[in-house]
Amino acid sequence: MTSIPPKSRPLFGPPRAWRQDDFVASDDRVRGGSSQSFLTPSATLTTARFHGVLDTTTLGGAGFASQRTVTSKMTWNLSDYSGIELDLAHGDGKKYTLNIKTVLPDKMDNGRDASTVEYAFSFVAPNEPCRIFAKWEDFKPFYRGKPVEDAKPLDTSSILRWSLMMRSFFEQQQGPFSVTIRSIKARLAASDVASVDEEKESEDSDWDDCDVDEKVADSATTSTSQSNNSRSMRFCAIL
Repeated sequence: MTSIPPKSRPLFGPPRAWRQDDFVASDDRVRGGSSQSFLTPSATLTTARFHGVLDTTTLGGAGFASQRTVTSKMTWNLSDYSGIELDLAHGDGKKYTLNIKTVLPDKMDNGRDASTVEYAFSFVAPNEPCRIFAKWEDFKPFYRGKPVEDAKPLDTSSILRWSLMMRSFFEQQQGPFSVTIRSIKARLAASDVASVDEEKESEDSDWDDCDVDEKVADSATTSTSQSNNSRSMRFCAIL
């Protein structure tokens, strides 16, 4: 019998608590820029705020600020799913990018990571609650911010790194930025869930050191919050 995967698989955010130590800054300062980013979990650890300042003057119009996953020992196999859902609590109307790497970069002599191909999905974060679903084919290959025409298809069975990025898009945006994220999940598309009888969120952790007490304990508070936000929640269109 073929097993049917849950409709969604939490990657970051509830039921697992957001943790600042799971991410590290990877800003344009490694190339002499002045941008800076932070990932700040809420007091309840149920949301995380990606924020900072994007500077485009130091590097002559270019610039980026990002937070990436720290682990180099984790492989996410998401081949059973159709894409990624971002559940946003609040944004600022600016354009953000979710990046995926299937090959970890080598270290150069100067200690910096070498550039590698990454698969990017860009979206606008409105100043209201919003859910965005990106199919795997919406993640496009880029190398140092430029499209790659002959890249291999995204291997969703071997994802090694995730990052959230704010970049200038060639001087289209700059300055302070902020988006608050409830969760990032792998999800089946609506067309793929006909055979799934009931919603069942996966409780399996992707992290070896995730203890039960790190989970979000106050489910009543979370349920109330989700209920209060459901009236204003909307699904956002892909760019």
